[in-house]
Amino acid sequence: MKKICFFNSSDFWGGGEKLHLENALAFRTKGYEVTIVAHKNSELWNRAKEKGFETFAVSVGSTSFLNIFKLLRIKSYFQKKKIDTVLFTTSQDLKTASIAAHWAKCKKIVYLRGLATPIKNSIVNRYCMNTACTHLIANSQETKRTMLKHLDGHISAEKIAVIYHGIDENLLLETGPLLPEIEKKASGIILGNAGRLTAQKGQTHLIEVAEKLKTQGIKFTLFIAGTGELHDELSSLIKEKGLENEIILLGFVADMESFMQSIDVFLLASSWEGFGFVIVEAMAKSKPVVAFDITSNPEIITDNKTGLLAEHLNTTDFATKTSQLVTDENLRNQMGSAAKQSVRDRFLIMERITELEEYLL
Repeated sequence: MKKICFFNSSDFWGGGEKLHLENALAFRTKGYEVTIVAHKNSELWNRAKEKGFETFAVSVGSTSFLNIFKLLRIKSYFQKKKIDTVLFTTSQDLKTASIAAHWAKCKKIVYLRGLATPIKNSIVNRYCMNTACTHLIANSQETKRTMLKHLDGHISAEKIAVIYHGIDENLLLETGPLLPEIEKKASGIILGNAGRLTAQKGQTHLIEVAEKLKTQGIKFTLFIAGTGELHDELSSLIKEKGLENEIILLGFVADMESFMQSIDVFLLASSWEGFGFVIVEAMAKSKPVVAFDITSNPEIITDNKTGLLAEHLNTTDFATKTSQLVTDENLRNQMGSAAKQSVRDRFLIMERITELEEYLL
């Protein structure tokens, strides 16, 4: 394994794209020759260029695996660059990249699955995962479970490894500036949430939680970082509930390190997470986390030690757990310290990259 290609055709910037860039940087640090295939002028493309990576432009859709000319173009790139290992994360890239890499006779064809949602039991998916892919990697036990939900008996569970995501050890340092927007607008205990503004991420539940906290007379400000389709709906709901002083929608925040450094408690109300990397980002800054007790959250958060897990969709329980941390500084500090140590023990990127490297060799 000498020449590695990270293949990601998404035109938006999210957790999968961030993971690809960080993994690419880590493998380059280890001395591998790394290239990145990305959607031209996407955030991943631009950041890869800034970091000095060789890039190759692709545009992939759900039916691109049926386009023989596109497949041959990608195959030709793999062969020309003598790529021996290809890694990809999205469902559409699974089909297109795995087939092209298989045709190019790449030695390692790796699907990094990050979504904890079932995979359709189709002939194409079975071919790509059984025949084209040499390695299948889930980012959590929950993701592995959902991968097998409709494919059990068609794909061997032994073929799917579980390797958690990792974070740069430097992010465990608690130095650096606070986020100016938070410094300027914060009042009381500072709560934080970050993610796309979508139904899956559950920000509407956090508005319910905030309403309950305000009713209890708790002084706080909840800052929500992210953009998405529900922005206007959330903004209207915040006004309807009279929470304009308690909830601030920050929009896109580029500096997540400063964001996490600026808050006291992190809240995550997602309906599911393949691997809640944002939880690890908060824990790395010694922030306790409150989240629903679902999917992969219990794999990251040790309940009553590094954070608190609430009953799924029970915003009263979520508010009670949040209130415990808001009103007890010693508990916040104790759980925050344990959270940081958990990241140090389990989620450092170079250790996870070494685990991935050893698995692929």
